[in-house]
Amino acid sequence: MQTTPRPKSRRPGRRQGVRAEFRRRTLGPISVVPTLLTLANLMCGFAAIHYASRGDVTTAVFGWNAITVGGCLIFLGMFFDAIDGSVARLTRSTSDLGAQLDSIADVVTFGVAPAFLMLQLVETYYGTGVDADATVVGPGVTSAYGKAVWAVAALYVCGGALRLARFNAETVSHDEEDHRFFKGLPIPGAAGAVASLIVLHQHLLYTRFDATESLAFDRIAALTIPVIALLCGLGMVSNLRYPHVVNRYLRGARDFGSLVRIALPLVAAVWFLQETLAAACTLYALSGPLGLLRRRPDDVVAVTMPSDDLELDATTEEME
Repeated sequence: MQTTPRPKSRRPGRRQGVRAEFRRRTLGPISVVPTLLTLANLMCGFAAIHYASRGDVTTAVFGWNAITVGGCLIFLGMFFDAIDGSVARLTRSTSDLGAQLDSIADVVTFGVAPAFLMLQLVETYYGTGVDADATVVGPGVTSAYGKAVWAVAALYVCGGALRLARFNAETVSHDEEDHRFFKGLPIPGAAGAVASLIVLHQHLLYTRFDATESLAFDRIAALTIPVIALLCGLGMVSNLRYPHVVNRYLRGARDFGSLVRIALPLVAAVWFLQETLAAACTLYALSGPLGLLRRRPDDVVAVTMPSDDLELDATTEEME
């Protein structure tokens, strides 16, 4: 009588337990890295506010003045904000706590810090030649322009907070690979537009203009930058569509034209860093309204017609 040999019993539960234990011991200390990156983003916003409060004072950071350092810290916060999610997915440590902490850090670094930086810029340069010690911005000043600039800064902060709250409430998946477009201007994009213009203002002021031209330049910039901040604040609470730069233009295979569009700004930034950065960030902030002008009526019909056909088919089936 022949007996078939019994197959060796596999114990997947034990193997999975061993793998889980190995992963826990290996990735346990690393899983705190995304949280540290998010907190680094928050600290950049706090430091930007600290330096902006000092006004036009030369610092020990490369000999830059405090306003320039504050603007650069906002971009450093963008770097930490861009990589903390990728590191969290890489270490399998994504959580709702991390998403909420990321939003809180974004409110400070990309909401409060750019608005305060804009206020300090106007406060420092708009009153030049009139009364350097006078307060020219705030709800209690007599100047209508000073009240308007303060209101723009407040609207920008509120718009950023509403933008993040809406994103957290409406987003089902927090995986960045699932997003190709944003509804409303993302708050890092708004902060980039405001901070890049402030950094460009300081660069041009100290390198391109002499003492006789600086006063007129200061006045023009003090009027222009709040207008851009106002548009960014309204864009964040709008329903305009903005592309996800990484997922739409950097991930996956690209044709030659896309590579050229990516390479040209990088090459231009080698010689004109501040100008290229300001142009790129401002164009992205304006891409939402410009996208409406480029959209043709045929495109809208092509999008809405299939849904109408589906509703008609469903109604016909119910009648039958």
